[in-house]
Formats: sequence, structure tokens, C-alpha cells
Amino acid sequence: MEGKEEDVKLGANKFSERQPLGTSAQTEKDYKEPPPAPLFEPGELKSWSFYRAGIAEFMATFLFLYITILTVMGVNRSPSKCASVGIQGIAWSFGGMIFALVYCTAGISGGHINPAVTFGLLLARKLSLTRAVFYVIMQCLGAICGAGVVKGFEKSNYGMLGGGANFVAPGYSKGDGLGAEIVGTFVLVYTVFSATDAKRNARDSHVPLLAPLPIGFAVFLVHLATIPITGTGINPARSLGAAIIYNKDHAWDDHWIFWVGPFIGAALAAAYHQIVIRGLPFKSNSA
Repeated sequence: MEGKEEDVKLGANKFSERQPLGTSAQTEKDYKEPPPAPLFEPGELKSWSFYRAGIAEFMATFLFLYITILTVMGVNRSPSKCASVGIQGIAWSFGGMIFALVYCTAGISGGHINPAVTFGLLLARKLSLTRAVFYVIMQCLGAICGAGVVKGFEKSNYGMLGGGANFVAPGYSKGDGLGAEIVGTFVLVYTVFSATDAKRNARDSHVPLLAPLPIGFAVFLVHLATIPITGTGINPARSLGAAIIYNKDHAWDDHWIFWVGPFIGAALAAAYHQIVIRGLPFKSNSA
């Protein structure tokens, strides 16, 4: 018994100090805050890596629209929701594709796949305006092509099935739709900032973090909540691609919501993470 008591004491005292939690755990751990990205970086235009990143954004958004809009079409084509994957399946399609595509492209372009994410990172000075504009253009082109391929498969059914276009559902006001897009995009962009925070990874290196997983899961959860309201945009390129290929009046009536809402949500998320969570001002290039 005496030996067992010694073992218990040894186990209890093996770790003499508890690991600090929350803000008390914040230490630098050799981390140095990188300088903000320059607003204009003309040298990027001469680099192949710049164009390779844009191509990666195009392909990722193309594949994103192709898989997700086909899933939406399949659900709309079924005689009942119970005969298809339903809303939960649509949400898994969007979240799962973001998880896979961010994982595939993060090392090349950062895996934005969304103009709102690009806009939020631009405000936080994580990339230059030159790169941000190029990314948004390539994302929108990829989305248009992805939705166009889906229309090629669906042919005459595409128009009748709604084309995967976003619009405010009957029974909800435009304000409801705008609010849903703002909050939904805030959740997504805040998760992106948290999952890719280099300082957090340096400080909490004992906690393994696979960034694409929480980002994809955030997309999944937001879709569960807001599909009944707006069909869930939170990605202006996704909304634009579907609207252009569907090309019906009611898809354009509410289209501004799917740009204004995500951009406001992204700006709020960037400000919250940089100022409140990180305690940093939005630095100028001279800082």
C-alpha cells in the first residue's frame, strides 16, 4: 500500500504547474508579427507564382460550383426532400467541398475560394490589393464556368429547377436576407482568421489544428441555418456564377444582397479578430 501511495503522489505532482488558459497563455514563443502586405505590389505581376495562385483560385471555385450546384439540382429534381439528400446534404456538399478545396489550394493561393474571404484578408493587410483584385476576378470566372457546366448536364431542367441561384425566400424581407448574409459571412471569415492565425499556431503548437476542417465546418453550419432564408450565399462568386447562368429576373432582384452582405460580414469579422482578439490596429504600410 505504501508503494501505491507513493505512485499516487508522484502522479499528482508530476506536472507541478497547470497550463494557463485563455489570455493568460499568450506568450510570443519566438513569434514576430509580419509587416502588412503593401497595397500595390507591381512585382507580383512578373511572378509565375502569382498567376499560378490565380489559376488555383479559378479551378477551386469552378469545382466548388460544379459539385454544389449539381447537389442543389439533384435535391430540387427529387419528388420529395426525403427522396434526396435534402437540406442537410446540400449543407454537407458546400462545407465538404470547402474543406477539400482549402486543403488542396492553401499552400498555393491561400485557399480563399470566396471574394468575401479575400476582402477580409485584404482589410487585415494579409495580401496586396493587386492580388486581391486578381483573386476575385478568377473566383468569379471559375464560378461562372462551374455553373455553366452544370447547366450543360441539366439542359432544359436547369431553369425549372432554379439553377442554384440565391434569392430571398418568400416570407422573408430583404432586410432578413441581408442580415442572414452578414452574420453567416462573419462566422465564416472569423473562422478563417482564427484557423489560419500564425501567432496562435506558434503559441499553441501543442494543439494540432487542421485549418480546412473548421473552415469547412463553419460553411456547413451556416448553410444549415440560412438555406431556408436565402439559399445561403456568403460567397459573392458563388451567387454571381449561379445568377449569370440561371439569368432570371427574380435572381437579379435580390442579387445586391449577396455582395453587400458578405462584404459587410467580412469587414466586421476582420475588425473583430484583428482589434479585439489579436489586439492589433489595422496597420498602414508605413507601420
